[in-house]
Order: sequence, then structure tokens, then C-alpha cells
Amino acid sequence: MFEQLHVELVKKAPKFLSLPVSLTPFPLKKYFLQQLLNWQFRHALAEGELDFLQARHLGIEIADVNLRWITTIEEGQLRVVQDAEADVWFRGNANDLLLVAARKADPDMLFFQRRLLIEGDTELGLEVKNLMDALELEAMPTALRTGLHQLAAFVEAGMKQDAKAAQARAESVC
Repeated sequence: MFEQLHVELVKKAPKFLSLPVSLTPFPLKKYFLQQLLNWQFRHALAEGELDFLQARHLGIEIADVNLRWITTIEEGQLRVVQDAEADVWFRGNANDLLLVAARKADPDMLFFQRRLLIEGDTELGLEVKNLMDALELEAMPTALRTGLHQLAAFVEAGMKQDAKAAQARAESVC
């Protein structure tokens, strides 16, 4: 019973989050995202590893949460903008992107499964992907890293339980 609740929570949590995210005004989302991104990437920013985003725009869309934003570098900081044309878009669902961020899922595998979409300037997309692959999770702020790992473990376990249940259903039909 608790396993099924776990599976349903993992499957439906993004949909539950989509309403409050949709109702949150963009300036508030912008403030939160800028704080989080600049906190997370403070070392990469200081070392100039994100300079390739200067005057370029990276779009991120988490479809099942109705959250999308465009990021660029201005004055040495990551800025979130709403009304710009993205050079490249990264699109995926919350659970998949969470697992990628926690290094529990391979972005290439998700890309080939069409669960992660990269559209637009493929060279810029590859630079972003390579940077993300090179970032050390240990450099992430401890509170953020711990929360990310715990949430990713919860999601991963729920997805595995769901896959096992689907396989059992398929076997019982045969």
C-alpha cells in the first residue's frame, strides 16, 4: 500500500506543483531562480566557466510543472529573463531533470529516449551539457546537494517501483 502511494506521489507531484507555479508571478519566480542559480553556479561563474553564455540565451522548460525560463550572463551573474529569444532550449519533465541533476540518470540516454529535448543551437546545447557533466556535485552548497540527493532517491525509488509493477502486470497478461 505504501509502495503504491509512493509511486503515485512521484508520478503526480509535478502536476500538483504546476498550479502554484502557474499562479506565481514571473518576477517572484525570477528572483527565486536567479538566487538559486547564482548560488549553485557561484564557483563556475567565478572561474569564467559560464562566459560562453554571455549575450546568448539558454531556455529551460519543465513541462509538467509549467515552468520555463531563459537564462543568460550579464555583468558576471546569471540572469533570468522572460521576454528573450532562446538560442537553445532544454526541455524535460521534472522527475527526469531532477535525476539528471543528481547524476542518477544519464542525459544522453534520456535524449535518445526523447525524454530530454535539446532544440536550437546544438553547439551551445553541447557546451551547456558538457559543463553540467563536468560540474562536481561536491561543489554544490551542502543544503542544496543534500536536498537534491534525498529528493532524487525518493523519485528514483518510486519510478523503479512503478516499472516493477508495470512489468508484473505485463507478465500476468501473458
